[in-house]
Amino acid sequence: MRKSGPPKGLISYLVLELLDERPRYGYELLGEITEISGGHWEPSYGSVYPILYKFEEEGVAERVERADEPDRKYFALTDAGREELAEKRREIGGEARDFGDVVLGFYHLYAALATDGRFEVDDADADWAFSERYSAWIVEQMIRHHERDFGEFERIDASPDEFYARADDADAPSESGGAPGEAETADDAEESEGASGAADD
Repeated sequence: MRKSGPPKGLISYLVLELLDERPRYGYELLGEITEISGGHWEPSYGSVYPILYKFEEEGVAERVERADEPDRKYFALTDAGREELAEKRREIGGEARDFGDVVLGFYHLYAALATDGRFEVDDADADWAFSERYSAWIVEQMIRHHERDFGEFERIDASPDEFYARADDADAPSESGGAPGEAETADDAEESEGASGAADD
């Protein structure tokens, strides 16, 4: 369970990845990150630019002059920046559960504002509402994006505690001494083949 917002270092990581692709300027980075979020989240101007200046000060990024845009501040990743990116990839890679908790936590709050009698929000004049209809739309979008990126959506019959326990078991070393997640059951193998087939389609 997280006790704060999105995992620390998320914006820094995204900035590093985007600069590794090609030089960019601040507003361009804001737009790219907003697009990656499906248009549902945009970091503030005051969060991205300090990161860029900090990266420049530390030698992680450097300014790039462009003759066609002399007044625009482009930044490119340095060799030190690529080392920083490799470290950030490991850091963010270990926070998948935190990301899941953020998504689930805010959805639970959304549903609570719609259904829990202790809350009496007045959304009559709002474009959106805390209601079953809008909750269903959110879930529908999640499923559509899942199917777009991962293939056919399959329900998982497990409570959070059960799912986390299964995930912990998958991460534990096998009895044969293999690497975590190396041993798999016949069901796991079938699921892997199905996922692979979906990815190839």
